[in-house]
Amino acid sequence: MIRSFCTYFDHRYLSRGLAMFRSLKNHCPSARLWVLCLSTECHRALTVQALPDLIPVALEDFERGDDRLLEAKANRSAIEYYFTCTPSLPLYLFKQNPGLDTITYIDADLYFFGSPEPIFDEIGSSPIAITPHRFPQQHKWMEQNGVFNVGWLTFRRNGRGLSCLEWWRDRCLEWCRDYIDGDRFADQKYLDRFPKLFPGCHIIEHKGANLAAWNLGNYRLSERGGQLLVDEAPVIFYHFHGLKKVAPGVIDPSFAYYGLRLSSLMKARLFRPYFQSVAEAQSLVRAPGIESLKRKSGGGSRRPAAAQFIAAYAGLLTRRCLLSTLAL
Repeated sequence: MIRSFCTYFDHRYLSRGLAMFRSLKNHCPSARLWVLCLSTECHRALTVQALPDLIPVALEDFERGDDRLLEAKANRSAIEYYFTCTPSLPLYLFKQNPGLDTITYIDADLYFFGSPEPIFDEIGSSPIAITPHRFPQQHKWMEQNGVFNVGWLTFRRNGRGLSCLEWWRDRCLEWCRDYIDGDRFADQKYLDRFPKLFPGCHIIEHKGANLAAWNLGNYRLSERGGQLLVDEAPVIFYHFHGLKKVAPGVIDPSFAYYGLRLSSLMKARLFRPYFQSVAEAQSLVRAPGIESLKRKSGGGSRRPAAAQFIAAYAGLLTRRCLLSTLAL
């Protein structure tokens, strides 16, 4: 059975997106990934690569004839427009591919450590599936940004699945800003309403799905027989959100923000494979990678001077909250 996925990124995220795709194919050989290319450079690079089961979608093709989407594009920032596109992408693919029964949106900064089949087994025939953030108790206040995360979303081509996508698209076209406004935040907080509005919406329970810095505090990470485990569940994918370069060869994985410390197991089994894969993808396409980790908007901070770095980050280094990519 072909497993159909979609995502989006631009050329600044190219090496990370390719690392995600390669990890997905490694653990799900039947995976097919559509990539909405948010820049012409990204589309050109993916077209030249011509990777099997990766289908690049040009932004102009995606936008063509969609007046409401183009109207929204004109009145919001780049990152807000990217968020606005999220529900429109699965709908576009359903319309372009009449034989497509189910589509799963995944963020480009995921990395797969195991087969996603346990997630699909859990979802079963549900028309919609969403993933909770699973914040620890001390971080429950972060649910103001959304109880659920956009990292993995599955939709089935049926009445409820399509109705949900249409409703979500309408809301994002109306308002999709990169700040909290009541019960709205970007494309994400709308997901909080899915379970009530659309019966049959499944909330994914697998602990190994969407493991991230924001929920690691809930769990114990271990290894047995070469398998990375979260509590007793296999880690399926980790969400590498919020990585920031703070100095040459030094990455902040946002652990200090969540009160976490980097263990040797995390370095060896989570971050080393990811950084190596991103570096390999960077070399393959000659595109920005680890040395220019940025938000999808393309933003990034300037390189701090040595004295500024020492003052700002020396404490985090000693508390094992930063990563030296050179030491991995």
